[in-house]
Amino acid sequence: MIKKTIFMSLLLTLNSCASNNNIYVESEKTLDEKIGSMLMVGFMGTSAPKNSQICKDIRRYDLAGVILFDVNPVNHRKPKNISTRYQLTRLTQQLQECSKDGRLLISVDQEGGRVQRLKSKYGFYGKFPKAKDVIRLRDNQVRWHYNKMGQELNSVGINYNLAPDVDLAINKRNHVIYQLGRSFGADPKQVVHYASIFMNAMHNNGVLTSLKHFPGHGSSLGDTHKGFVDVTKLWQKKELEPYRMLAKSNTIDSVMVAHVFNKKLDSRYPATLSQRVVKGLLRHQFGFDGVVITDDLQMGAINKKYGLRNTLKLAINAGDDILLFGNQLSVKSMVKTRTLVNTIKSLLKNGEVKISDIEESNRRVENLKAKLK
Repeated sequence: MIKKTIFMSLLLTLNSCASNNNIYVESEKTLDEKIGSMLMVGFMGTSAPKNSQICKDIRRYDLAGVILFDVNPVNHRKPKNISTRYQLTRLTQQLQECSKDGRLLISVDQEGGRVQRLKSKYGFYGKFPKAKDVIRLRDNQVRWHYNKMGQELNSVGINYNLAPDVDLAINKRNHVIYQLGRSFGADPKQVVHYASIFMNAMHNNGVLTSLKHFPGHGSSLGDTHKGFVDVTKLWQKKELEPYRMLAKSNTIDSVMVAHVFNKKLDSRYPATLSQRVVKGLLRHQFGFDGVVITDDLQMGAINKKYGLRNTLKLAINAGDDILLFGNQLSVKSMVKTRTLVNTIKSLLKNGEVKISDIEESNRRVENLKAKLK
């Protein structure tokens, strides 16, 4: 009896150590779960009861996370995921109850300015300044705004903010970054300064972050939401500087890679689908071993050119860890989680992707989730 008690005590201790030190054991996940742990999906609904499709998908596939939107692409008169503070809080609680460990990544795009999903009309503050206006404030004022943002996100159960934007304001004709005031400026050091304040404020409130859009969207003329964007002639090497300066810092949780095509970096594929950009430049040259998340893979720059199967194949081989499908941009391009998982299983069966890359991505995602309290 004493031996049994000692054994059980030792087992509990080992389990506790594994939890505290984030020991990742591959054998604990099924193949479906390993694949699902690479996926972040959008869904229709302001609630997620146990019988809902999103809840079933989270439970069955152990999804990395979900992304929430306020605008409903099917019916603009109805909300997609966000309508009130109370409703959103209840939704995130339900989503976490569906997950295996209560650490589902629940994300939104909340930068400030035009890019903030939690709007005043839903009962939120909704007046966070855009980056262009932030740099006119004193640092203590900047901290106040971003701490308030972090508190608000945390208060409704959102634990992953797909921000800050560290693109450089170097092209006045750029209507997706420059003209929307989403950049902290043209000087990489200044951009890093304000991005660091942003990230620290989020972390102080239990919210993870993602630098975007690697390797630089500030010089572009086109919009990757709509179609293929070639930045080769406009892109400047200094657009990499914010990432290079922060790559080995503990401050970075993840990096979002853009769909921009840059022949100087890869003559064949856009950044999201490029081994040279993700594994070569970001991983090997800059030394970043955190999570790489794709921009929405249903954007026109990818969806119109590569098709679903080829997109999944190239994204996994490139070294992306979380594949984002927002189910937001086009009703026609909405995809079921089951379809994504089965397609990747087919790619594995045919030897077009490697299980080792999927397991390596799982490791990084688990390390990211371990930061959540």
